[in-house]
Amino acid sequence: MNIGGTLIAGPAAGPLHGRIHVPGDKSMSHRGVMLASLADGVTEIRGFLPGEDNIATAQMFIDMGVQIEWLNDEKTSLRVHGVGLHGLQAPENMLDAGNSGTCVRLMTGVLAGQSFSTTVGGDASLSKRPMQRVADPVRRMGATVDGREGGNLLPLTITGGQLQAIDHVSAVASAQIKSCVLLAGLYADGVTTVKEPKPTRDHTERMLPLFGQPVDVAEDGTISLRPTGALTAPSSVVDIPADPSSACFFAVAAALVPGSDISIEGIGINPRRDGWRRILLAMGSDVTLVGEGSVGEEPVADVRIRAGGLHGAQVNPDDVPDAIDEFPVLFAAASLADGEFVLTDAEELRVKESDRIAAMAAALRSAGADVEEKPDGAVIRGQSMLRGNVDVDAHGDHRIAMAMAVAAQRADGEVRIHNAAAIATSFPNFVALAQSVGMNVRWADEDGL
Repeated sequence: MNIGGTLIAGPAAGPLHGRIHVPGDKSMSHRGVMLASLADGVTEIRGFLPGEDNIATAQMFIDMGVQIEWLNDEKTSLRVHGVGLHGLQAPENMLDAGNSGTCVRLMTGVLAGQSFSTTVGGDASLSKRPMQRVADPVRRMGATVDGREGGNLLPLTITGGQLQAIDHVSAVASAQIKSCVLLAGLYADGVTTVKEPKPTRDHTERMLPLFGQPVDVAEDGTISLRPTGALTAPSSVVDIPADPSSACFFAVAAALVPGSDISIEGIGINPRRDGWRRILLAMGSDVTLVGEGSVGEEPVADVRIRAGGLHGAQVNPDDVPDAIDEFPVLFAAASLADGEFVLTDAEELRVKESDRIAAMAAALRSAGADVEEKPDGAVIRGQSMLRGNVDVDAHGDHRIAMAMAVAAQRADGEVRIHNAAAIATSFPNFVALAQSVGMNVRWADEDGL
């Protein structure tokens, strides 16, 4: 957990303006380096997100014998010399997933198919997050998973076995569970299927065919994978679109600060990641798509956001999985909207890097917002301005820290956001980019504080 680091934010001095490009998609960066490492041949990836979470995934494969070349100083382009599905080597030490739930849960599927035992750990925050949801299905497939609380908490020791395909019905709408099972399915005898209670982000299903592994998605949403026995490096570069979760911070900031007009380039608009935009539209935000196209198998577009009358809304439960990472900043939008915002069916927010319902409710209340916590969501009654000259705690959660920096743009004084250093896990240049469009945000040590 990145404890420490104080961010000071708000209020904005004037309208926000600019045309910006946010970093590459975090979810796709994880999957890109994983599949490239497991493929036969050399894969070049552009638009990689060089946040701490994705670097942790790359380092795991380096520790297991994969050669990765960084092609620029920013580490946004890389060349991966894949070793094939069965070419990984047992690491000398415990693998470190850092703060990344996506890394450890997807890697559980990969490591379940290896011929050796591997121990995976993480930071204090990740060590509190539930892992039974991925341990159970790979055990059913034939792997052994040991850890604290019966394999529910890190560190996990995963011993691969001769895996057998399963039909997995997930109790939780989670792309991490689905992807774990599909990745284990690459090593299994037979056809592996996954059925979810609601559709979730489908980057794994879209990316696997680029590496020569077909995936079938039935009309009822059941996903099936019959392993081909090998992955093959694509003949062309794998491009990663800009991250919609990162874009959403600027979209909400522009929606909240009067007179603002921001354009964000090349954002992924995959329907399973586009829930934030649908929710903002339901709240009355002026959000438009420009120049729709595609990058690889992913739809993309520029997004323009102009300030304008946000109002409350009842969030459609079907949109919840498609906006699960964006709710912290959507809470910020709701706290400054006209009327009541109601979120239900979002229990998954309580088992993220922090309990994001509790953390955002506490932080927004500290700034004077009217937030009523519910077991599976919240009711937020908006107001015209938040209270400044307050201290809030991000609890080492990158999205809480950035969401409160956005909310502070409409406060009557500065908000000090403590334990904000985790921003480096997903958006290392957030502060600089925010300053470039006119947001009032800086690190405390910039003042010598």
